[in-house]
Order: sequence, then structure tokens, then C-alpha cells
Amino acid sequence: MRTLDAHFLRLLSMKRKNIFLSILLLLTCANFLFSQSVDPWKITADKIDPSNYYGVTVANGMIGVVSSPEPFKVKDVVLAGAYDLYGRGRVSNFLRSFNLLNAYLEIDGTRIDAKNTSNFKQELDMHHASFTTSFDFQDKATVTYTYYSLRHLPFTVLMDIRITAKKNISIGAASVMEAPDALKDVQNYYNEIDRPHVVISLLTSSAKSPTGKLLMCASNTFLFSEPHGQEPRVIHEMWDNNMHLMKFSKQLKAGETYSYSIAGTSITSAHHDDPLNEAERMTIFAKLEGRDRLIQFHNKAWDELWKSDIKIEGDDQSQQDIHSMLYHLYSFVREGTALSPSPMGLSGLGYNGHVFWDSELWMYPAILVLHPELAKSMIEYRFQRLEAARRNAFNHGYKGAMFPWESAATGVEETPVWALSGPFEHHITACVGIAAWNYYCVTQDKEWLKEKGWPLLKETADFWASRVERNGPGKYDIKDVVAADEWAENVDNNAWTNAAAKAVLHYATDAAKILGMSANEDWMHVANNIPILKMENGVTKEHATYHGEGIKQADVNLLAYPLKEITDLKQVKKDLEYYEQRVPNAGTPAMTQAIFTLLYARLGDADKAWHWFKDAYVPNLNPPFRVIAETKGGTNPYFSTGAGGIIQSVLMGFGGLDITPNGIVQIKSVLPKQWKSLTITGVGPTQKTFAVHK
Repeated sequence: MRTLDAHFLRLLSMKRKNIFLSILLLLTCANFLFSQSVDPWKITADKIDPSNYYGVTVANGMIGVVSSPEPFKVKDVVLAGAYDLYGRGRVSNFLRSFNLLNAYLEIDGTRIDAKNTSNFKQELDMHHASFTTSFDFQDKATVTYTYYSLRHLPFTVLMDIRITAKKNISIGAASVMEAPDALKDVQNYYNEIDRPHVVISLLTSSAKSPTGKLLMCASNTFLFSEPHGQEPRVIHEMWDNNMHLMKFSKQLKAGETYSYSIAGTSITSAHHDDPLNEAERMTIFAKLEGRDRLIQFHNKAWDELWKSDIKIEGDDQSQQDIHSMLYHLYSFVREGTALSPSPMGLSGLGYNGHVFWDSELWMYPAILVLHPELAKSMIEYRFQRLEAARRNAFNHGYKGAMFPWESAATGVEETPVWALSGPFEHHITACVGIAAWNYYCVTQDKEWLKEKGWPLLKETADFWASRVERNGPGKYDIKDVVAADEWAENVDNNAWTNAAAKAVLHYATDAAKILGMSANEDWMHVANNIPILKMENGVTKEHATYHGEGIKQADVNLLAYPLKEITDLKQVKKDLEYYEQRVPNAGTPAMTQAIFTLLYARLGDADKAWHWFKDAYVPNLNPPFRVIAETKGGTNPYFSTGAGGIIQSVLMGFGGLDITPNGIVQIKSVLPKQWKSLTITGVGPTQKTFAVHK
């Protein structure tokens, strides 16, 4: 359940939509004319308004660092998997971690801030996942710093600083460790490890999460460029219980360039049994690896990720935007974990960091096609919480496993009580089963299917067989649900819920055959009797009491993709043309228009596909880095759910890729007129290349 005022949104005037879309088309055309100067890999901001600034995230699937317009500051440090009970809704929330990259720099005794700099510029390099800030300080120095959430070290970050003196200057530099307000029992430590070949200064803090459930720890150190024995002297200062720092000073001559780095680690007891010592050990490891090797291995890891890429010829702005979406999806997921991203990924505390259907239905398919090893972590998240889902089904009087609408660390229901989606938005359980089946389809991994896919499919199929109400042939009704269109609460026979349940029952039966097992005969009996309703005009009916109301997001249209419940192209078009007129101008999440894009591309309507492609995200962009918010004019970026939907519209829409029981194939589709070609590299386990040309 999203926190928007649904009643207000229903009242929005539909007549305003045509005016808005006309303006959007003009802006899109103008944007295209000037798109050739856009860098496909770098997003640069040189006109920054701190009052209208939405930070961009550098992340490695475990630790996310969100940018700030203030020099040497970061807005947030967020760790995947770190939750505690505090704040909103009496449910688990993502925790802010120690801000281990906050620093300061003084030149000739003056602290640098946003007000005393000039030529201030920030740049996100998506190819190698780095964020650089540069500026001039008076007539004395040019300063550049870049930070990384190191891809090869899940809990470690690096900030690399360069100062070029324009005249003789004195610098004073510090790393500041500050505990977020929600943490308690903060402990601060400073330690120097002196070896013949190195001196390591460790600035370390630990604290308990609000309930005391977790121990959160962070540590960092300076990496100096001077030979050992010539490094600056480091001084430790304790300011108060929540903040301490280490600092050094140095004299620079005019024309001299001086560089140093800060490496740090943030980890909790949710990730390691001994987080305090591990934070210091990993920081020491980074120190002795050295700046050059850390960046080398980080860049190599991102080069591997980008072997799976989407290349657009003829439209540099769309290329940059698609790279940004892919970059964020790659940044929010990590191989070898049992973690799955929230709607806002690691860009902040949005939606408490909980995992919804956003993961399985919107982000997962795009990631699965390009990086099955990343998608495996996402489905592993559900497998490891299968027992909690079984208990949830038992609590509700059902069999099998019932996955929670909002999930966090343990897999129990984490939806705030006031949101009806918790007890009633049951289609999430179908989404988990569909994701398990799709993993097998893409990888053809029968061993995984037997050990992990089958338990997920069997338990979700058992749930739906017990969830239906058997009211006669063709009337195995699924009553009292919150629809995928969340403005439809406590309705019967919702199109998406019913069709998704049918799909899981089919997939579980198919999986049993592949594994040489006996499927429950009742599964197909139930599937064949679940109704998909129609209106008098032949349009698929969203739910039993639907009468043409505005919809929050795609529901019926999902039956054509991804479910293939509706395959007749005339019916697909009829449903599209009906429901696209019922999406208001505001309040709908970006993936709604992404589904329209995908389906129109498959229907061969390039103009409509292009229109909905741009409408899906351009009105949602926020300055200065074009970060996507959930809705048009929204201010809650980064909305990785929308990114996942839009990437699907490119891969499976314009690109024609299709997940089948025999793997990934390519079907007929069309490109926008603005694109000359589309090339998708690194697809599936064998890293195939697919292309579409005009």
C-alpha cells in the first residue's frame, strides 16, 4: 500500500491529461534535437541548487551512499539487511548507518563549504560507479574528490581526494564519524597499529539499534600517498558521545598536487557475528590493499557487470537514461546474498526498506535476463523465508505458504496495520512462485529447481488451491483481496490475482513433470475453474464490482505480459485501449506506463510505445541527476521499481525478448522512430547478444 491519498487522486481531472501529454511531446522532441551532446555514461551537474537537490546513490548491492550538495558530505549511508523496530508503523525499518564518509577540509584555517566555493560540479560515472565533486576554493586551490562503494568488497567504501594548490597554502583535513540520532549506547574508539612498514590509524564507532537488536559498527582510516615514515601525523579528537574525528595538516606549495584517501567499512550483527572487529579488519585490509588496487578491482567488477548492457543507437538521452536505470538496478543487488531490493533500493529509507512485489514482478525479470546470478540472490531471499510464509498461511487458515506483502529481515508480515494490503494483497504469493519458475526457465538449472524452486512452487500452489472458494465449475472464486491496482480494496475475482494464481498452479504442475514427480491433480483442476471476468463491451474486467473507475496502475494489462493469460492480439489491444484511458495524470507509479510501452511495442505500434515510454519516467525525473521518483512530480527517488519496469519495456518490448520454458527467445517487435538500432548484450547464462535494427 503506497502512502498517496487515493481518494484525492481519483478526483484528479482526466481532462488535464491531454494538455500534459502535448507538452510532454514537445519537450521530448526538443530534448531529442539536443540529445547528441549527452554523455551515455556520465551524468554531470554544474548548476546545483541545494534547495532543489535529490541525491544520487553509489552502491554495491550491500552499502549505499547518497550524495549531498555540501562539500565532503554524504546524505545517507544505508546497509542492506539492517532493520530494527522504530519509527513508522510499529514495523521494522531500514537503519541509517554511521556516516563514515563525512569529512571536512580547511585551507589556511577556513572550513570549505558550499558558500565559499566556485565552479562547483558533481558527476556520476555509471560505467565505474563513482561519484566525483570538484570545485575551486577562492584563489587558493582546486579540489576534487571521488567516492566509491567498492563492488568487490561488500561492506567497504573509499573516498579519494586531490588538492592542487594555486599558491602556498596550509591544509587541515579530517574524517568525521557521526552516529545517527536513532542509534543508542554509542561507543567510540581510536587505535593506532604501528608496524615497521605501515602505521594504521583506525577511527571506529559502534552503537546499538533502537531496540538493541543489532550492533552497528563502522571504522575508517586514512590512506596517504607519501612513503612510509613521511606520512602526516594523525590526531584524534573526541567531540561528544555521538561524534569523533581524526585529522592531519600539511603545507602545500603553489602548483603542488596532494592526494590522500579515506577507506572505511560499515557492518552490523545482521551480517557478521563479530561486527566491531570485522569492521576494523576490513578497513585494515583496504588500507593495505592500497588506493590503486582498490579502484582497479572495483572497476574490473563493474566492467564485468556491464558486459550485460543495453545499447541504443540514435538517441543519446534515452541511452543515458537507460544506463542510469540499469546502473541503479545493478547497484541495489548483489550476487551471493539472500537479499532482495526494496522499491527505493539503497537510495534511502523509503518504504522502510521493505521488499514488495516490486522485487519479483518489476526489478527481477530485467535483472534475471541480464544477470541470472544477481537474480538468484533475490529468489534466495524468498526461499530462506519460506517457513515464515508457511506460518503466515496457517495464521490465515490456508495451506501452503503465504508470503507477506511487506517483508524485511525475518519474512513475517511487516505492513503497518493501517494498510489493508498486509492482510489482503495476496497476489504477492503468486509473484514469488512466478519468479521461481522464471529462474528455472532462464537458467534451465534442474538441480536448483529440485532443491529450491520446487519447494517454492509447491507451497505457493498449495496456497492457491486452498485460497479459492469452490462455488461450482468456472467459479472457483478468489474473494476479498486488494488488487494489483491498489485503489481497488477488498474486491472479488481481481483479474491479476486470479490469473497469477492460475499461472502458479500451471507452473507447479510443469515443474513436477520436469522433475519426474507426481503433481497434485487438484492444482490443474483449480486452475481450470478460476474465472477471468469480462465486461459487456468485451474488455477484461478488473474485478467483480469494477465499473470504469480510474486505476492506480496496470492490472488487467499484466495478463498479456508477463502472464500470457491473454494471447489474442485483438483482446490485448482492446484491454490496452480501455485501461490506458483510466490512468490519471498523477499518482500512478512509473511501471504502469512501462507495461503499456511493452505491449504496444509487441503489437507493432511504435508511436504509442514511444509515447508511453517517455511518459513512464520523464515527468518523474528530479534534479540534478535525473533520478526517478515514484510518480509524476514526486520527490521520493530513487524508484528502482519503475526502473525495472522501464528496462523490461526495452528488453521485452522494443527488444522482443521473451522468457519461455526453453529459455530466452526473441519475438517480433518494433523500435521507436527515434532509434536506429537496439542491441542487448550479455543475455542469460550464455551471455547472448540480441539486436533489433530498422
